Amino acid sequence: MKGYGLTETTARIFSTVGPKESEVTGATGKLVSNCQAKIVDPQTGESLPPSRPGELWVRGDTIMKGYIGDDKATAATLDSGGWLRTGDLCYIDKEGFLFFVDRIKELIKCKGYQVAPAELEHLLQSNPDIIEAAVIPYPDEEAGQVPVAFVVRQNGRFIDESKIKDFIARQVAPYKRLQRVMFIESLPRNATGKVLRKELINLALSNATSKL
Repeated sequence: MKGYGLTETTARIFSTVGPKESEVTGATGKLVSNCQAKIVDPQTGESLPPSRPGELWVRGDTIMKGYIGDDKATAATLDSGGWLRTGDLCYIDKEGFLFFVDRIKELIKCKGYQVAPAELEHLLQSNPDIIEAAVIPYPDEEAGQVPVAFVVRQNGRFIDESKIKDFIARQVAPYKRLQRVMFIESLPRNATGKVLRKELINLALSNATSKL
């Protein structure tokens, strides 16, 4: 069974029911009863049509009423109509299945476009020479930010930076192409297994010996 929920929703608000729904590739399920959901443009707040990525907003009986003692955080997360801004970039297809793309705050803003690190990480990890990878934003004078990858190679494999760049370039739009690849023995993670992206950003900046 797959599902989607947050601490602020107190329970799953999207979930799969039965084996057929669980087999839908990439989907986290359909909206549960007594909940509402919509995908909105993060800039304008306007609702978007099916299959268009945007920020997921949810509302329902299980949604929190606010953060205790933090009115500012509550106002930033809940609108006046009770909609919870999840901060997640998602889309809902015509059948009602939810697909998670990435955290909005982690999107790389390159030349006016938004690049989802998760998309590039998925492609990198599909390469048999790569165990795992993380993609971060790197500052660039012309583009604003560019994608940079940290890669953990399979033992005994010696795939180099140029081959990895070419591997990605063949599959994505030009603005999504990796501008640099750095190799690392393992990705830094916290106690729950989440990749510590800030550490990788600091590492990339400290190792900036040449212009991208």
